[in-house]
Amino acid sequence: MLLNCSPGSEKEVISEISLLDGIVEVNGVLGKYDIFVKISGENPDIMETIISKIRKIKMISSHTLPVIYGQGGTIDKETE
Repeated sequence: MLLNCSPGSEKEVISEISLLDGIVEVNGVLGKYDIFVKISGENPDIMETIISKIRKIKMISSHTLPVIYGQGGTIDKETE
């Protein structure tokens, strides 16, 4: 996920997200977005639950980027 948050709230948002189950990585980034979040779940329902919890955090707007399997990317190598 890519997140935008209120200026100055990055540390608070990162801290809150890092407490959630299923978070693989959460970091501040420079550019159009403020925070990058990598999540992992065993099935689409778990992923939706994690995404919903993140979207409920105050001060953010989000953009979700689901991974596509089967195109030869690094995610395909992880599942071999």
